[in-house]
Amino acid sequence: MPFFDTNILLYSVSTNPAEAIKRQRAIALLQREDIALSIQVLQEFYVQATRANKPEPLSHADAVDLIRGWTRFPVQEMNLAILTAALEIKAAHRFSYWDCAIIAAARALGCRELYTEDMSHGRQIDGVLIVNPFR
Repeated sequence: MPFFDTNILLYSVSTNPAEAIKRQRAIALLQREDIALSIQVLQEFYVQATRANKPEPLSHADAVDLIRGWTRFPVQEMNLAILTAALEIKAAHRFSYWDCAIIAAARALGCRELYTEDMSHGRQIDGVLIVNPFR
């Protein structure tokens, strides 16, 4: 079961012509039934997709509808264990805290792959392989 980072969700709703290929790929990925997310990913999606200075932001209602739909997937909640694991990953690998929390959430759900374009493709962190699905 792959874990999806926020950028996959954001590309799926992008209206930027320069991101059309990534949008198509993200939509195809989200049609899978075996993915996982976290509360953090859903929160980041909402904030980025609805921000006022974004060209063509989503409405609150549209963003909420999408988030509700994505909760059909396993969603890792933020808790003390995730925080502690994220801090340990940060100390060992020096990613940003937020990226470490994503890795910790993926690991907590038993995901072997993390789909993202924000980290080093092919790198393995604590049993989680970083995969850039847009390569």
